[in-house]
Amino acid sequence: MFVFPFEKLEVHRLALEFADMIYDLTDDFPKEEKYGMVSQARRSGASIAANIAEGSARISMKEQARYSEIAYGSLAETFSHLLAAQRRNYISKEQLDSFRPLIFEISNKVNALRKSQMKRYSGKANIDPHIVKEKIIDYKILNNLPGLND
Repeated sequence: MFVFPFEKLEVHRLALEFADMIYDLTDDFPKEEKYGMVSQARRSGASIAANIAEGSARISMKEQARYSEIAYGSLAETFSHLLAAQRRNYISKEQLDSFRPLIFEISNKVNALRKSQMKRYSGKANIDPHIVKEKIIDYKILNNLPGLND
């Protein structure tokens, strides 16, 4: 079975788990927040994994790094929604604090991914990750092989 490159990334798996947790947490929010805070928190929470996936499909390492930046921004946005939810007493401080270790772990992994992408971009190893290329052969050396030019 074919597996997309982003499916192999632990940060993508963690981001999906985080999105599931946000959906579960917001199930109990007041009904009047359905199109407000609930919608915003769910969309930004789901956006983290989605941007990691979309970035992995880009050929340019610089573009991939940009999508990692967007994923990080979505993580920060989601946490901001959680802070607002706690201020409105939709969640407890304990619930908010229970998200902090996972948010910290995802942020570190997204930043490490971005750093790796930028390093590959700076190193000019900016090749298409979806294409396997054959080694380039200098055909001039073939002229020196015995029996070829007889």
